[in-house]
Amino acid sequence: MARVAILVLCMLLLAATCQGLKYGYYSRCCPPAEYIVRDVVGKAVRNNPGVGAGIIRMAFHDCFVRGCDASVLLDPTPANPRPEKLGPPNFPSLRGFEVIDKAKAVLEKVCPGTVSCADIVQFAGRDAAFFLSGYKVNYGVPAGRFDGRVSLENETLAFLPPPFFNLSQLINSFKVKGLNVDDLVVLSGSHTIGRSHCSSFSDRISTPPSDINPALATLLRRQCPANPNFANNPTVVQDIVTPNKLDNQYYKNVLSHKVLFKSDAALLTSSQTAKKVVENAVIRGRWETKFARAMVKMSLIEVKTATNGEIRTKSCRVVN
Repeated sequence: MARVAILVLCMLLLAATCQGLKYGYYSRCCPPAEYIVRDVVGKAVRNNPGVGAGIIRMAFHDCFVRGCDASVLLDPTPANPRPEKLGPPNFPSLRGFEVIDKAKAVLEKVCPGTVSCADIVQFAGRDAAFFLSGYKVNYGVPAGRFDGRVSLENETLAFLPPPFFNLSQLINSFKVKGLNVDDLVVLSGSHTIGRSHCSSFSDRISTPPSDINPALATLLRRQCPANPNFANNPTVVQDIVTPNKLDNQYYKNVLSHKVLFKSDAALLTSSQTAKKVVENAVIRGRWETKFARAMVKMSLIEVKTATNGEIRTKSCRVVN
């Protein structure tokens, strides 16, 4: 009965206009929107925590290319055969598209033509963090984004920082998007969960001298081929201590040189970032609070409006 009442209320309020990027954006035009996304994401994460890690990464990859506009979701078409999702940073490693599809399908039944795919991606990233952190990362997301109509593979390499970047390159790539050094250190903490292909760090375990922990390097050499390629490129967990939990273990791993990427190790190459690593590692609750704030800040990058975007109605995979 409660579900029916919510659906009826939603339909009665559909005529209300959602305007402006704000918290509670859908409270009048689609009241159950955020609850629907959280329900879909929660079920997916409980079934497979790795999907949750993929969704958090998706939120990041979407925002860094053309802003938070769901351009990363668009499928290839004859007119655009190489969208973002086929770019090297995204294919074949980016995960969670089916979760966004499911949430969108439910929302289109309840509130047709109302909830943008861009908002769904940011809600889903927030909800994945909530469940994977054991409810410790809990924050609101301002909504009202519109969906982009353009998605280009070559822009992924231009804007998404690769795992081999040094610190100055990382700082510059975040600065371009309006994010600062603290945001860089905090958002890097998402590497505490998920998996990585061996090709992303093979140089760190095969070419001395590397600062990676010798025992970890030995373990990784057992799991990875000497020369990973498209046909033989296994994945390994990014955090060997708490692989399925979003927590501050990443920073402890950085300090003990038990991280996979050169970009992770780069956080110790300046006193400014190294101090932030230590704080996130030892101060209880510090990172979770900062991560929530940084995710909200990131979600505001280059947001589309009705003047340069749309609300995809058929599917998040195609423009209207």
